Amino acid sequence: MLKRYFVTGLLVLVPLAITLWVLKLIITTMDQTLLLLPQPFQKPELFGYNLPGIGLVLTIAVVLLVGVLAHNFVGRKLVWWWERLLTRIPIVRGIYSSVKQVSDTVLSPSGQAFRKAVLVEFPRAGAWSVAFLIGTPGSEIEQRLGNLPQTVFVPTAPNPTSGYLIIVPPEQMTELDMSVDDALKFVISLGVVLPEKTTISTVNSRVSHN
Repeated sequence: MLKRYFVTGLLVLVPLAITLWVLKLIITTMDQTLLLLPQPFQKPELFGYNLPGIGLVLTIAVVLLVGVLAHNFVGRKLVWWWERLLTRIPIVRGIYSSVKQVSDTVLSPSGQAFRKAVLVEFPRAGAWSVAFLIGTPGSEIEQRLGNLPQTVFVPTAPNPTSGYLIIVPPEQMTELDMSVDDALKFVISLGVVLPEKTTISTVNSRVSHN
């Protein structure tokens, strides 16, 4: 009985503790942005005591301000000029271009990142992994492989930030009805957290025959 109570307590407190730890880490990191301000406007001198979270508010305000400025004509010109300047610096050019391509794909509303959750045979035939459909791999790869191949990302569990980028033909891929969020929860929880909706729409004829 005591063991059951102890496990129940862990199930309640562990997610709460991890959530609070992540929030504290984010707020503490964001508070470092105040160091960019002139000394009189930094937190200790301005308020007289430590007030956590001001850096987070400042960061959000700066991001919103940059977004507003970048949407008007003058802001777009400044962004264009700034990007042209960065792309002319030898070492910075490669880093900035790579990061911008990834951010445009992941953050842009028109990007292709993680469009759908799918099943693919990986790492071998007969073993299936949850993956995320990204899109088409590009004209050269499509011409060489034919049959409209698709690029998918197979995440590792429980850390979905790493994984494998593979290219598969559409007939070797099974589209899932579960959302991308549910699929991520499934991967992160090592299959413990199951999606509410488990019905799948099979686009792979081989699966339907198994």
